[in-house]
Amino acid sequence: MRHGRRPHEPSNSTGTKSRAAQYVRMSTEHQKYSTENQSDTITKYAARRGLTIVRTYEDAGKSGLRLEGREALKQLIADVRNQQADFDTILVYDVSRWGRFQDADESAYYEFICKEAGITVQYCAEQFENDGSLSATIIKSMKRAMAGEYSRELSAKVFAGQCRLITLGFRQGGAPGYGLRRQLIDEHRKPKTTLERGEYKSLQTDRVILIPGPPDEVNAVRRIYRLFVVQLRSEADIATTLNNDGVMNDAGRSWTRGTVHQVLTNEKYAGTNVYNRTSFKLKQKRVANTPDMWVRSEGAFEAIVDADYFQAARRIIEERSKRLTDTEMLDHLTALLGQKGALSGLIIDEIENMPSSSAYRNRFGSLLRAYQLVGYDPHRDYRYVETNRTLRAMFPGIVSETIANIERVGAIVRWDENRALLTVNDEFTASVVIVRCFRTQAGFLRWKIRLDTSMRPDITIAVRMDESNQGIMDYYLLPRIDMNAARIRLAENNGVHLDAYRFESLDQLFELCARQSIRFAA
Repeated sequence: MRHGRRPHEPSNSTGTKSRAAQYVRMSTEHQKYSTENQSDTITKYAARRGLTIVRTYEDAGKSGLRLEGREALKQLIADVRNQQADFDTILVYDVSRWGRFQDADESAYYEFICKEAGITVQYCAEQFENDGSLSATIIKSMKRAMAGEYSRELSAKVFAGQCRLITLGFRQGGAPGYGLRRQLIDEHRKPKTTLERGEYKSLQTDRVILIPGPPDEVNAVRRIYRLFVVQLRSEADIATTLNNDGVMNDAGRSWTRGTVHQVLTNEKYAGTNVYNRTSFKLKQKRVANTPDMWVRSEGAFEAIVDADYFQAARRIIEERSKRLTDTEMLDHLTALLGQKGALSGLIIDEIENMPSSSAYRNRFGSLLRAYQLVGYDPHRDYRYVETNRTLRAMFPGIVSETIANIERVGAIVRWDENRALLTVNDEFTASVVIVRCFRTQAGFLRWKIRLDTSMRPDITIAVRMDESNQGIMDYYLLPRIDMNAARIRLAENNGVHLDAYRFESLDQLFELCARQSIRFAA
C-alpha cells in the first residue's frame, strides 16, 4: 500500500520524518493573515512534530466562502482523490483558512475526503488536536460554524456601511455614464481630482461622487430629454438625430435606441443615487432586487436634468405598456426570444414598438421574473452571443483605424484578410484580437487572450474591452518572444510581468512602426 494511505504518524521509530503538504490562503478581508505568516507558523509546527513539508498549495487573495475559484484547494482535493498525494498530512493555519463555508458540512466533507484516503488534516494555530476525539470534534464544529458566521456578519456590516454611504451621496462603484464624471473628494468633502476611466480611489477616507461632465455631453443629455418629452420623439429617432449630428456616446460609438433609453431611465441624471438593484451576497447567486429593496438618496448629486423632465419621461415610457395586458407583454417577449435566441435589458430596449425593459420590471417585479414566465433562463445563456456579434462588427473598424495610423507615420503595412495578419515594413507581423470582458461567479472582472499559435505573429495587439463590452479599456502589445502560453488570463491588475505591456493607446506601436531617415552610414 502506498505511503499516502497510511494513518498519520508524525515520525517513525527510525527517526525518518513523515511527509506533509501545507495549504495556505489569504482572503481580501484578512490581509493580516498573509500566506507568509501562515507558512511561518506551519513550518514551526512541522518542525516540532517531525514533519517534512514537501508541497505547498496556495490560494492568494481568494475568498473562503466557496470552493469555486480556489484552484489550489481544488488541486489538493483532486490529488488526494486520484491517489497522487505524496504526503501523509495536510497542514493548515486554522479552521477558517480551510474555509468559511456557509454550510459547515461542506468544510467537514472536504476534510473527510482526505481522512478517507488516510491523510490527516492538522490545524497548526488552533488550541486543539485534530485527533478525532469528542472534544476536538465539538470544538472543530463550533469553529466551522463561527467561521461561516463571521462572513455573514461581515457581509451585513459592509452592506449597512455601503447603504449609509449611499444616503450620504457617495458613489459605490460603476461607470459614471454619458454626461457625468467621477469626482474624488477627501473626508471633508473637498474636491481632489476627477477620476478617469480605469482609475480608482486609493485612500480609505476618500469618497467618490458624480458631477456633470463636459458641457457638450451635458447639453446632449438635456437635448435627449427635450426631444423625448417636449417633441415626443422616439428613442430610435433621437439616436438617429444624434448620430447625424456627429455626437458619439460615452463609449465613443454611435447611439442606439437602447443607449438613448438608458439615459432616459437612469435616475442619476436627476441627481438621485440608487443602490442595491442587484445582490451578490456571500458569493451566492446574483439576483435582481425588486424596487422596494433599492436604497435611494434623492439630491445626492448635482442634477443634469430637472426632476420634472425625468418624471415626465418615466410617465411616457410607462404609458406605452399600460395599454397592454400581461399576456400581450409576455407574447412580445416570447417573440423576441424566438428571434434573438437570448434576452437582456439592452436587447429589449433596442426593439421599436415594444415595452421597455423598465416596463417589464415594473409590471412583473423584475426582468428575471418576466424571463421565467416565458421559459427563459439567463443563467444557461452566458450572454456572450450578442456580445461576440457586437465585437465582430467592431473588428474591421479597429483594423482599418490601426492600418491608417501605421501608414500615417510613413510605414508600409499589408493586411492579409485570410490570415488576419498585418505585415509592417516587411519587418514584423502583428495580429489584432479583441478581448471581451466577463464577470466571474465571484464577481471579479476577467479577460482571456487567445494567442494565435498557428500564424505566430511577432506582436499580438490585444484590444481589451471595458466591463460593458461597449468601449475600449486599454491595449496590450504582447511580443511572441516573451509569451509562452497559448492563452493569457487577465485581471484588472496583473503585476509588472503582464502590465508592462499595457498601454492606454497604440501610440507606442505606431512609434515602433515609424521609419527614421539616416543621413550618414558609418
